[in-house]
Amino acid sequence: MTKMRITLTPGHPIMIVDDEESILLAIDTTLQMAGYNHTITCRDSRRVMEILSAQMIECMLLDLNMPHLHGERLLDRIAREFPEIPVIIVTGAVDVETAVRCIKSGAFDYIVKPVEEDRLITAVKRAASFQELKRENLSLRRHILGDSLEKPEAFREIITRNKKMLVLFQYIEAIARTSQPVLIRGETGVGKELVARTLHTLSGLKGDFVAVNAAGLDDNVFSDTLFGHARGAFTGADRVRNGLIEQAAGGTLFLDEIGDLNHASQVKLLRLLQEGEYFRLGEDAPRKTDARIVAATNQNLSALQTEGKFRKDLNYRLRTHRIYIPPLRDRIDDVPLLADHFLDQAAKSLGKKSPTPPEALYPLLKSYSFPGNIRELQSMIFDAVSRHRSGVLSLDAFKSHIGGENGADAGPTSLPHGPEEGSPITFSSCLPTIKQATALLVAEAMQRADGNQSIAARMLGISQQALSKRLKKLAPENN
Repeated sequence: MTKMRITLTPGHPIMIVDDEESILLAIDTTLQMAGYNHTITCRDSRRVMEILSAQMIECMLLDLNMPHLHGERLLDRIAREFPEIPVIIVTGAVDVETAVRCIKSGAFDYIVKPVEEDRLITAVKRAASFQELKRENLSLRRHILGDSLEKPEAFREIITRNKKMLVLFQYIEAIARTSQPVLIRGETGVGKELVARTLHTLSGLKGDFVAVNAAGLDDNVFSDTLFGHARGAFTGADRVRNGLIEQAAGGTLFLDEIGDLNHASQVKLLRLLQEGEYFRLGEDAPRKTDARIVAATNQNLSALQTEGKFRKDLNYRLRTHRIYIPPLRDRIDDVPLLADHFLDQAAKSLGKKSPTPPEALYPLLKSYSFPGNIRELQSMIFDAVSRHRSGVLSLDAFKSHIGGENGADAGPTSLPHGPEEGSPITFSSCLPTIKQATALLVAEAMQRADGNQSIAARMLGISQQALSKRLKKLAPENN
């Protein structure tokens, strides 16, 4: 029989200080019902400073009128010695002067008894969010000032030595332990799920990583998959089904292709993000979840929002933290590293000895724009290794793939280093002559092709013989 996993929320306890047992119990029960199950209570105000010295707390709910040590005196001491702790005053004192004194002394909020549950929960939520924001800012500052990773082993599955990716890794480390949603953007094939799994690894969450692909799911299928259903919820529902959100309890729920969600499903997801609540199909009572939400898309959600296809409020909720994974054409220096990795991977998968790559392989691959990104490179190499028999790996499979992607009449191979929009060439105020422009273009192609004339000719859309003639003509000018 598996033990039920209980996740404590928030990570550090909420401390409740009041000399009346009934008040302690009432506040604690209210917090527990709202999902805040990590609390400690204290009836003796003289013990508060001792407790604070022994452990970290998220925030404090403090009564004023207590024996031994009055709440206002205690607030002054906490503000001096533990200024990072948000203190919410909960008292029967209704006069404005007392409230003003407490706020001036550093109180985070002021609540009058008898306590309204919604008012109390709102104050605690604000305090917890404030604490999380402070921790995140400190983490970001530490990573920005540093130039290394705290846990490089967590990124071992992501093959790169690109500087943009290192900066991205530092940001991922900085936000990994926050509970806020994360939106991962990037083209198809860049490795969005791999980044999401790395986030989960770094988060320290004890629950599972659960992935859901939202593409093509209508609202009923999405709701049933994510939230589950009660027995008798619909024809054929002869038993209870636990949704994937329950499997992700205490862990991470990864929602891929989030831009494809229909409006009805978007409303349900918004409630999940805002309230941490969801409804099983066929049930009226909401259920709570503490799963962290990580979403991914290859679409522009802001553009979808403008077109009325994506909710504005959901877009804002999802993008608390944003990660953009650059396409492979913008980190072309990673191609040789990735190619070697996939060559070994493909050989092991096919039960073959890893083939020797020809010298021209890397310049050829680096001359290609990879619309399918890393996934396309992996497929290209797997195809080439599956055809390989012995000796040096043939370039035929790669040339065939690149030629097929560019089209027979497409002209030159796409250049991976140019701007994504507008003209691929930027001119200065003084235009070069045709002869000068040709020389510059040929030199650039040869540099990108690492001196390989065959690949440079392909990039320029001319034959190797034509390029060779041009190089001979240009040779005297270069001497």
